[in-house]
Amino acid sequence: MSSSASVHAHDFLKGLYRTMVRIAETDRAVQRGLSAGEIMFQYYPCGGQEAIPAGIGAAIRSDDFVATTYRGIHDIVAKGTPLKDIFAELYGKLAGTCKGKGGPMHLSDPDSGLMITTGIVGAGLPIANGLALAEQLRKSDRLCVCNFGDGATSIGAFHEALNLAAVWKLPVVFVCQNNQYAEYTSLADYTLTKDFSKRADAYQMAGVRVDGTDPVAVYEAAREAVQRAREGGGPTLIEAVCHRLQGHSFGSEEGHMDQAALAAARSHSPLIVFRKRLLDEGVASEGELKAMETAVRAEIDGAIDYARACPAPDAAELYLDVFADPAQIPDFAIESAAPRAAGQYQPASTRMLTFGQAVNEALAISLEADPAVFLIGEDIADPAGGVVKTTYGLSTRFGADRVRATPIAEQAIVGAAIGASMAGMKPVAEIMINDFFMVCMDQVSNHAAKLRYMSGGKTSVPITIRTLTAGFVGSFGAQHSQSLEAWLAHTPGLKIAYPSTPAEAKGLLLSCIDDPDPCVFFESMRAYFTPGPVPEGDYRIPLGEADIKRRGTDLTIVTYGWTVGEALSAAETLAAEGIQAEVLDLRSIVPLDVGAILESVSRTRRAMVLHAAVEFCGFGAEVASIISNRLHGRLAAPVARVGARYTPTPFAGGLEALHFPTAERVVDSARALLKYR
Repeated sequence: MSSSASVHAHDFLKGLYRTMVRIAETDRAVQRGLSAGEIMFQYYPCGGQEAIPAGIGAAIRSDDFVATTYRGIHDIVAKGTPLKDIFAELYGKLAGTCKGKGGPMHLSDPDSGLMITTGIVGAGLPIANGLALAEQLRKSDRLCVCNFGDGATSIGAFHEALNLAAVWKLPVVFVCQNNQYAEYTSLADYTLTKDFSKRADAYQMAGVRVDGTDPVAVYEAAREAVQRAREGGGPTLIEAVCHRLQGHSFGSEEGHMDQAALAAARSHSPLIVFRKRLLDEGVASEGELKAMETAVRAEIDGAIDYARACPAPDAAELYLDVFADPAQIPDFAIESAAPRAAGQYQPASTRMLTFGQAVNEALAISLEADPAVFLIGEDIADPAGGVVKTTYGLSTRFGADRVRATPIAEQAIVGAAIGASMAGMKPVAEIMINDFFMVCMDQVSNHAAKLRYMSGGKTSVPITIRTLTAGFVGSFGAQHSQSLEAWLAHTPGLKIAYPSTPAEAKGLLLSCIDDPDPCVFFESMRAYFTPGPVPEGDYRIPLGEADIKRRGTDLTIVTYGWTVGEALSAAETLAAEGIQAEVLDLRSIVPLDVGAILESVSRTRRAMVLHAAVEFCGFGAEVASIISNRLHGRLAAPVARVGARYTPTPFAGGLEALHFPTAERVVDSARALLKYR
């Protein structure tokens, strides 16, 4: 039904009721399956909220995007995802929307525009912004509806997302489904707010409060918001007020709920009230409604029978959809790698550039070559041009739409990049300092890294996140000097590049931007202003190919980032003592060039792993374990590790020099290794 259709048209009203029945019967069928033990998972019933997605769904087009949260089965059904595909997913079957890898809390269906169901409260809002941003950049009139519960209004991502959406006038409709409870806590116990829609005023966006038990009222509010979004008028916050009819999750107790209000809500549920309205107003007869309800139940029974008969995913599916190419998964590299010599990168004609200039050049090449590429981050536009001028000149050359300076809001930045990438863009987000990843780690780890897998490969997230490590350059201290690659490497689904030279910065960054998976690109401030030869034009250094920076015969120093320079300096000192150290630059951590590590260490028979991050539980422990497991009988000495001391980074220069690994420490460790004969 088009948005111009009269809400009084009988067919329109019966269509709303049919959607509500499909939602309610699906919800009941799921709970029956759980009660019988036929299916088993954590489930969050949607009873009492059926009218909201029915009204919203009638106001949007089939090609519009929808994002929802874990209590979202009603939104999923209303968006048009086939019931047989929904139930196949809930039964963990290969024919499910996500091949059984997402389940009810992560169900997505890009074919119907259902882009994400997130199990993290409030996390969908920044991603919805990105989906809307992609369409704004394309100058289409497509929009995104973002559903969330009232509890999400206490989350920082809510505020970051609404602010960004308002500033950029994004075509997004935020729908707060206020069911009176945030999990087990009543509204009155967690906020003094009486009207969530008024929070829109703080961001200068439209806000409206509507009866969420009346699908017609919801439709009218949504129709106005949708028109505003399509015409470039920006976002709207709709608060749809309803009452949850059960506890927080299936089978959970209800003692925390207002029993009188719960009883009243059950006796006047949206489905009961709207059904009576259709009969009272002569919109439909009892026979028509019963026939509709019978048909819906038959459809659901057929969907369940289909799900039961479908095969479960086989063991081969375990590793599929982590990355676009399963061969890049570390497990495979560790288990199957054969020792090999890594090929040396031989540049063509070069000129001298600093690390930062090389990054700038790579960004310019990507922006010029691909309209899907855009940059997003704090202070990246001119005249600032980035905190260390890495993006200087790019907004002047390519425009503010494609080099987008943001508020200080890391969750909003990464979430917008994720959403836009899901819609086909190639965002390059900047998280100014690596320490700030902690602020947006949910978006990075729970969403960017997992969405391909949770969607069964239907969704890709080709984002690049640039981040600066500011350690050992003086004056930055404990909260601006960390190197968190081990934390990120521990999250399946993220690729991590960590170049050491300007030439590799350019070649690896170009590879990251073109990669189909989310990449984190580390830039070392300690290496930022040292010039090096950089080839002209577009060239790529593949992720997962290490480089031997110096050949040697007595030990291998495995390293990456700015500590490559310390390793090379140490190798010069050791050479004067007759010790020939080989320096192997990993260049990327995921994918990991295990073959190059094994080839080098199998020749030298001694290994040291060196990195700027804290040594304890650092990535060097993983490399040391791989070497020990694969080459144990051939090693002449235990694997050594050299990293930062187990302290926060100190401010005082003398203490900072003691904290970080230096060439002197590398030399001392190498001498100790050579004592083993």
